[in-house]
Amino acid sequence: MSKYKVLEDFTDLKDKNKVYRNGDTYPKPVNKKVSKKRLDELSTTNNRLGLPLIQLIEEELITEEQE
Repeated sequence: MSKYKVLEDFTDLKDKNKVYRNGDTYPKPVNKKVSKKRLDELSTTNNRLGLPLIQLIEEELITEEQE
């Protein structure tokens, strides 16, 4: 799973109103699975706040063993 950094404080209305603050890692817990659609929504202006709320900071490298 890729790691994201929170850019703006927000409450995740699709995850039991979990509060995220600027600088937090998204999602909590880090190993939680989040759909690509949701990640796209939060990382662009296509959300209720109209702001990018998260930014990709690290992509998981897929090894041959994981494939």
